[in-house]
Amino acid sequence: MTLWTKVARAERDLLGEGTLWSARGNAVYWVDIENPAVNRLSLTDGRIMRWPMPEPVGWVVEREAGGFIAGFKSGFAELDLDPVAIRPIGDPEPHLPDNRMNDGKADASGAIWCGTLDMPQKVDSGALYRFTADRRWRPMDSGYGVPNGPAFSPCGHWLYHADSTKRIIYRFARDAHGGIHDRVPFIRFGEDDGYPDGMTVDAQGYLWVAHWGGARVSRFNPDGLLDRAIALPARQVTNITFAGDRLDRMFVTSAATGLPPSDHDGALFEVDCGVTGLPTHLFPG
Repeated sequence: MTLWTKVARAERDLLGEGTLWSARGNAVYWVDIENPAVNRLSLTDGRIMRWPMPEPVGWVVEREAGGFIAGFKSGFAELDLDPVAIRPIGDPEPHLPDNRMNDGKADASGAIWCGTLDMPQKVDSGALYRFTADRRWRPMDSGYGVPNGPAFSPCGHWLYHADSTKRIIYRFARDAHGGIHDRVPFIRFGEDDGYPDGMTVDAQGYLWVAHWGGARVSRFNPDGLLDRAIALPARQVTNITFAGDRLDRMFVTSAATGLPPSDHDGALFEVDCGVTGLPTHLFPG
């Protein structure tokens, strides 16, 4: 039984990432980091639009006021689409010119959690940041090769975040003031699993993880034990979001970078997973 459908589009993404469900727009957004662009799939009419960006973009988060906050190579910025307008906010790492944003998401308070990485991937100079409504950022953890995630438990007590190069998904305890502590390895991938990439949490508190190099998405229970996996025809699976009025439609991105042309690598997929997700949070600024 096939549990996936490839979403038709004119071109494949080199590095599809950063999936985002917009209830306001009834649309799924995602980015192409290496052929920089922001994409949108309308769930109203199935139309796909693509806006080229001037530099690598790792993620977008919707603002309550309209438009987005985006994570560019050059740092945080306000972003409007159609027409494109970019208003820089600030660079958290001006001392690391080879670093860029990789993955990010807003928590229930609207704060954005996002990671950075060294583009040549020669040093573990990446960090995990928290960006709040006052337009300030704070490093929350460091020493990452390729940070991915983050994801948040429905209860709000846990944050999940991966270092893909180490094949580890960490779990952090969260406090009432937005801080994190007590980082522990939560899930370890073996070589046959590929590398943990983007992730999300469903309404039952189970963690869904994309497998870069593992050609699947997997669901783990709140204790970190594998519940099930869904195979996909793309080798480099990158990110996951739940979408639709009932949050029962799962969309998954993939990457074609480093691979020969194919029908599936770099495609967007809709996956029949049989569970529902959690609402998307907006940035309050």
